[in-house]
Amino acid sequence: MMDNPMLDAPGGQADESFLRNCLFFNANRLSRAVTKLAEEHFAQTGLSPMYGYLIRIVNGSPGITQKLLAEKLYITPSTLTRFIDKLETKKLVERKVQGKTVLVYPTEKGLALENQIRDASKSFKAAYEELIGQAAAVMLSAEIEKSSALLEEH
Repeated sequence: MMDNPMLDAPGGQADESFLRNCLFFNANRLSRAVTKLAEEHFAQTGLSPMYGYLIRIVNGSPGITQKLLAEKLYITPSTLTRFIDKLETKKLVERKVQGKTVLVYPTEKGLALENQIRDASKSFKAAYEELIGQAAAVMLSAEIEKSSALLEEH
C-alpha cells in the first residue's frame, strides 16, 4: 500500500492546510461572508446590495448607458439586462432607447430610495469596519481592487 501524503494528519484525516494559502478558496470564503453581511444591512431597502448599488449609480448618472453601467459594476451585459428587467418590474428604473444605445434612468420611486440605500451602505461599512478595523478595511479594499485589476488583465 502506498503512503498518501494527504492522509498525514492525526486519525488519518486529509491535511487541508493548503486551503489557508489558496487564493481561490479564501476569495470565495470572503465573498460569502461579505455578501451575507451586506444582505443583512440592505434588507431594510427590500433590495440586494447589487441592486442598491446599481440604483445609486443610475440615480447619480441619469441616462447612463447599459454598457457603461455594466463596466462600472464589473458584470456582463446579460447579467445587467436581467438586473434592469427586475428593477423595471419594481418601477425603480426605466430604459429608453436612443438609436442603438439603451439608456437607463431613475424613476421617482428609485430616487426616493436613495437615502435608504445610502444608509444601508453606511451601516454595512460601519459593521465590517467594526469587525476587522477601519485600517484593515481600507487596506483590504485597496489590495482587492489592485489585485482584481491585475488578474483581469490576464
